[in-house]
Amino acid sequence: MNLKKWKIRRVDAERGLILCASAMVVALALHQGNVNRQNEQLPLPATTATQAQPAAETQQTVVYYQDGEGYLVPVTRNVEKTDGIAKSTLNLMVSSPENDLSAARLGLKTTVPEGTTFDLDIRDGKARVDLSKEALSCMSAEQETLMVHSVAQTLCGFDSVEEVSFLFDGQQRSKLTYGTDVSGVFSGEYVNLESVETFSSAGADSVKLYFPSASGRMLVPVTRTVYSDADVNTAMLELAKGPKKDSGLTAPLPEGCGVRSVKMKNGVVTVDFSKEFLDAVSGDGGLQTVRAILFTARQFPGVKQVQVTVEGNPYTLPDQATATFINQDQEVMTYYPGVIEID
Repeated sequence: MNLKKWKIRRVDAERGLILCASAMVVALALHQGNVNRQNEQLPLPATTATQAQPAAETQQTVVYYQDGEGYLVPVTRNVEKTDGIAKSTLNLMVSSPENDLSAARLGLKTTVPEGTTFDLDIRDGKARVDLSKEALSCMSAEQETLMVHSVAQTLCGFDSVEEVSFLFDGQQRSKLTYGTDVSGVFSGEYVNLESVETFSSAGADSVKLYFPSASGRMLVPVTRTVYSDADVNTAMLELAKGPKKDSGLTAPLPEGCGVRSVKMKNGVVTVDFSKEFLDAVSGDGGLQTVRAILFTARQFPGVKQVQVTVEGNPYTLPDQATATFINQDQEVMTYYPGVIEID
C-alpha cells in the first residue's frame, strides 16, 4: 500500500467529518432562525423579558474520541460544572446527534454506541462502571476495544480514579461479543499501545509519547515499549526517533535533530537539542513540536517545569505552546490552517 496516498485518504476523511459537521450546523442554524422569527411575533412573558439568565459555571474535562487512524485522542472540553462530572464526561462519548456533531467538528468520532447509559461507583481510587445493554451492540472487535479503553482512559484522567472495572447490563463478563477481554481491571497507563515484533517481559517497560496527528491539528498519545529505564531521558530519546513507520502520525522533530542531553534538577527538566531543532520552530513557532516535548516530559513524577536549549543556548518557549490542557477543542477548531470556522 502506498503510504502517501493512504495518509491523504485519512486526512480527507477527517476533513469530510468537519464538512459534514458544518452542514449540520448550517441546517440547525437555519432551523433555529426560522423558530426565532416565529417567536419574534409573540410577546415575551413579563417575568422573562427583564430577567437576565446567569451564565452557567463551567469546568474543563478530558474526553477521549477516536480518529480515522483508530487512535484514541484526548480532547479538553469546557462543560457545565456539576457534582457528577465523571459521569457527565462519559455521556459526551455516547453516539447521539449532538455528540457526533461535536466530535465531527474536530475531525473525530464518538466511541460508545447510541443509547448507552452509565452507572458509576467510585471508591478508594477504584471505579466500577456498569454500561447498559446498548454497549453490547458494537459492530467489531476494534469498536469494542476503543469503547472499553476510551472509558477507562477518561475515568483514569480524574484524580479520584486509579483503576477501572466493567459491568455490562449489570453483569460481569469475561469477554464481549467479538472477544474483547473485559475480565480484569484497566488503568490509564497504556493508551494506543504500539505493537512490538518480538516481546520479552524481561527488562521491558513503557513510556508515553505524544506525536502530532497526520493533519498536525492534535497530539496523539502513544505507549511505546522500551528496554531501558522508563524516565524522562529515555522518553526524549524515543520522541526524537519519531512515530513508527506507517503509523499515520508525524514526527514532532525534524530529521537529524538529536537530543544532546536531558538534565533534571529541583523539578526542572532541561532538554538540549541539536541545531536542527530550530527548523521545527521556524514557521508557526513549532507549537505542536514544543507541546509534544512538554506533555511527554510532564508524565513523570516530580517534573514541575520543562526548559529547552539548543546547542546549549536557551530557547524561549512560545506562550501558546505552554498550554496545560491537551487538544483544547476551541483551539483545534479555529487555530490551525484548513480548519473550518463556524460562527
